[in-house]
Amino acid sequence: MSATLTLKRDSRIMELRRMPFEITLDGTTVGSIQSHGTFEASIEPGDHTLQVLAGRYSSRAESFAVADGDAVNFRCNGARIWPMYIVSIAVPSLALTLTPN
Repeated sequence: MSATLTLKRDSRIMELRRMPFEITLDGTTVGSIQSHGTFEASIEPGDHTLQVLAGRYSSRAESFAVADGDAVNFRCNGARIWPMYIVSIAVPSLALTLTPN
């Protein structure tokens, strides 16, 4: 069998980076997500690492484990406030957020 990964990109306030985010699972690109979009994929049970990228900008890699038949949910978005946007120019791993939901 398999498990389900769902990633939602939503923000209650405007994102400063509106480009599509590339989704990587275990270091392999598995798709992309637009602003206010949802990405869903079947994945193998076990340990995985998820990350979103936009050009040179990235989120921190999130590790998770999922069992057969289970689902795992994450949310992502770009920098939403100017100070974080400016800091992310020097530290690209702060530009995007990825959190378990």
